[in-house]
Amino acid sequence: MALFKRRQAGKPGEWYYCLKHRKVEEGPECPAKDRFGPYATRKEAEHAMETARERNLEWETDPRWHDKTGRGDDEGTSGT
Repeated sequence: MALFKRRQAGKPGEWYYCLKHRKVEEGPECPAKDRFGPYATRKEAEHAMETARERNLEWETDPRWHDKTGRGDDEGTSGT
C-alpha cells in the first residue's frame, strides 16, 4: 500500500473537461489521458467538445494537410 497518493499535475483555477465522466473539473481529478485542458475558465471547459469539433473540421478542410502529391497518401483516410 502506498503511503502517499500521487497527485495529478495542475493548479486550482485551471479547468478541465473529463472525457470519461463527461464533466468539467477544477484542477485535474482524472488522469491526463481522459481529459482536455487546461482551460482558463469553467465556460471554456464546458465547451471543450464543441471546440474540438470545430478544430477537427478546420484540420479536415485545410488544403495544406490534404495536398495531392500523386502518392495516394490521402485516399481512404477520411475516417468514415
